Amino acid sequence: MKPILVINSGSSSLKYQLIDMLTEEVLAQGLIERVSDHTVAFAHMLKEIASSELPLDALTPVAVGHRVVHGGNAFSQATVVTDDVLLRIHELSSLAPLHNPGNLAGIEAAIVAFPSIQHVAVFDTAFHQSLSPASYTYAIDTAVAAEHHIRRYGFHGTSHSYVASRTAEFLGRDLAELKIIVLHLGNGASACAIDGGRSVETSMGMTPLEGLVMGTRSGDLDPAILMYLSRVANYTPDQLDELLNRESGLVGLTGLGDMRDVYRASEAGDERATLALEVYAHRIRHYLGAYFALLGGLDAVVFTAGVGENSADVRSRVIAPLAHLGLTLDASRNDAPRTSEAGGARQISVTDAPVRVLVIPTNEELEIARQALALLEA
Repeated sequence: MKPILVINSGSSSLKYQLIDMLTEEVLAQGLIERVSDHTVAFAHMLKEIASSELPLDALTPVAVGHRVVHGGNAFSQATVVTDDVLLRIHELSSLAPLHNPGNLAGIEAAIVAFPSIQHVAVFDTAFHQSLSPASYTYAIDTAVAAEHHIRRYGFHGTSHSYVASRTAEFLGRDLAELKIIVLHLGNGASACAIDGGRSVETSMGMTPLEGLVMGTRSGDLDPAILMYLSRVANYTPDQLDELLNRESGLVGLTGLGDMRDVYRASEAGDERATLALEVYAHRIRHYLGAYFALLGGLDAVVFTAGVGENSADVRSRVIAPLAHLGLTLDASRNDAPRTSEAGGARQISVTDAPVRVLVIPTNEELEIARQALALLEA
């Protein structure tokens, strides 16, 4: 066995998978919630794994891979954790205050538990370090931008990277020759244009707030709205943060944060829910068309993550109006339930479509484990 432990640590939760990298089989997994002390949570996780009756050679991983949300422009690939890396992750917490502190706490707890093995940080932002200056630069004062590290970073990088590789595998083609748009649609949502395996454009920006409509996040917004609310309604920065990150998106439009609930409400005649679905799909089509133009051609559009993988209605709302771009759906394929064949990957466009439309389940934990293993073996 060659087990790697993958840790996704939040401010109050710890999610883990133990994966045998010889077979890529998940040996153990779990989620510990209401965490107040990550060292205690890590000890609880180890007890869970020890009680799972795994073989002895699976109980001590060869490495621990850690998800870290924000790597700024300091990290363009998976990185072995050192004291300097820990310090840099801490310094980047100002860019991701909801995520990096929890990620850091999980790494520190894991080092206490496994002090003699390698720990690898895998950054959500790393995949997007291939963006060009024209893509990542915001049109504000350059001195202000430089002083405060303001630029597009992009997120969901491990998911976009994994899905791009699986797309090439599914199509039986070399990733280096493919132009792909990946739509990661979950509670958080982002689009990514991938050319030859490299991210060339992505919808999330300096933070995960920019871009598509999400479960509780607004996505794109005229920034003057914030100044307007500050002037006329005395909103503070913290109140604006709460409004845009937790009280907007589907929740703001409907009061419902789960796409399944929004769909059921629309079916029952709720006009707010119907409008929310239209806004949601409209924004995705807006990005899809822009990325088609930027790529200069397109081989595949790929839906992934919770909504992308499971909502035939959302996929239809996005793709059906785009026949003029060569995007079509086979309704029976789109509506068919997911199967275990090909790991759940399937084509939902018509057989001879010039642009393939696919559904490919993401697996961020496996991608983290793969990147950690590749780094250590290199």
